[in-house]
Amino acid sequence: MRSKDIVKKAKKFCIETTFAYPLVVKSGYGCYIEDVNGKLYLDFNSNVCSCPIGYNHPEIIDVIRRFVGVGAHKIAGQDFYNEEAVELAEELVRITPRNLNRVLLINTGAEAVENAIKFAFRKKGPLPGVSCTNAFHGRTLGALTFTDSKAVQKKNYPEINHEIIKFCTRGNDPEINGLEELIEREWIPAFVIVECIQGEGGYNVASKKFIKNLRKTSKKYGFPLIIDEIQSGLGRTGKWWSFEHYGIKPDIITSAKALQVGAVISSKEYDPREPGAVSSTWGGGGRIDLAVGLKTIEIIKHEKLLDNARKIGNYIKKRLKEMKNRYQIITDVRGLGLMIGVEFSKEIYKDIIPKIAFKKGLLLLGCGRKTIRIAPPLIITKEEADKGLDIFEDIIKHLKR
Repeated sequence: MRSKDIVKKAKKFCIETTFAYPLVVKSGYGCYIEDVNGKLYLDFNSNVCSCPIGYNHPEIIDVIRRFVGVGAHKIAGQDFYNEEAVELAEELVRITPRNLNRVLLINTGAEAVENAIKFAFRKKGPLPGVSCTNAFHGRTLGALTFTDSKAVQKKNYPEINHEIIKFCTRGNDPEINGLEELIEREWIPAFVIVECIQGEGGYNVASKKFIKNLRKTSKKYGFPLIIDEIQSGLGRTGKWWSFEHYGIKPDIITSAKALQVGAVISSKEYDPREPGAVSSTWGGGGRIDLAVGLKTIEIIKHEKLLDNARKIGNYIKKRLKEMKNRYQIITDVRGLGLMIGVEFSKEIYKDIIPKIAFKKGLLLLGCGRKTIRIAPPLIITKEEADKGLDIFEDIIKHLKR
C-alpha cells in the first residue's frame, strides 16, 4: 500500500509532469530497481540514461561514504574552487577530441544547452540558430526553442529566432543539404545544434552524410556545430560520444544525465573569456555529484563498459530484429550500442507496452510517436538482456493476438 499512498500524495501536492507508471523508487542493485514495497524491476531505461553503471556499485558507494564527514559538500561551485570540479573537467577533456579543451560545469542537460548556445551567441552575435525536426534539447526557454518533439512541451511559450531543418536518417534524403540551402536562401546562422541519435524524438539515427554535411557547412561559413550528447554520451552508444561514429569533431558538445551533472565542453574559440559571461550558483551540482561523475567515467574505463555496450547492444538488436521478422507490429529496430529504438505500427503500442511491462517487472519508456527505447545500464549481462527481452516478446505475442 505504501507505493499507492505516495503516488496519491504526489498527485495531491505535486504538479503533474511525465510520470510513466506508478514506480516509487527506494533503492537499486545492479540493473534492478527496488520500489518502496520491496518489489524488484529490471531496468531497461537506466533512469532515462542517467544511471549508466546501474545501482549500488561498490565504488560509487565508497565515494559517497567519503563525504559523510565533509561539512561543505555543496558549495557555490562557480564562485569558489573545489578539487572535484577541476578533476572532472580534466577527465572530460581527456575523453574528448583535442580541440575540445574548455569545460563549463552546470546542473542539467537543458542548462548545458542554454550555455552552449550562449557561447555561440557571444561569438557570433544574436543571429538565428538552427536545429532539426524531432529534436529535443531541454525544457528551459532557450533550449525549448530548438526542441521540435511534442506540441505539449512548447504550447504558449515564447521562442527566440530560429529555423528548423529536416533531420535526415538516409544518405539519399532529398533534404540532406538542408542547412546549406537554408543559408543560400536566407542567412548565416549563429550555430547549428543536433543530436546524432535523437533521444526523446524517437531514437532516430542520423545518416553519416547528414552529420558530415552539417560539419562541412558550419566550417565553410564559420559558425559552430553543437552536438547534444545529453542522452547519447558517456558510452551509451559504445563510444564515449555518439559523434565519434561519424568521423567528425564538433566545436561544442553538451553532456549531462550519465555524467550526474551538466557540462558544456568547448573549443577555445568559443570560450567567452570574460568573467561573468556565464556562471551559476549551484553550477556542477554538489561536490558529491561531481565526484560520482568522475568515478562513473573511471568505472566505464576499467570495467570496459564501452566494449560491453557494443557487444550486448549488438546481441539485443539481433534478438529484436528476429522479433521484427515474427511480429508485424514491429516496423523498425535501430540504434547504436545500448541506445536502441523499437518502432511499432501504431502509437498506442508505445503507450501500453511500458505499462504492461511494469506489471511484469520490466521498466521501459516510450519516445517519439511510436517508439520504445531499450537503454539498460552499460553493465548489463547477456542473461539479464535475455530476461528483459523474453518479457518484452511475451507482451508482443499477447498484443499480436
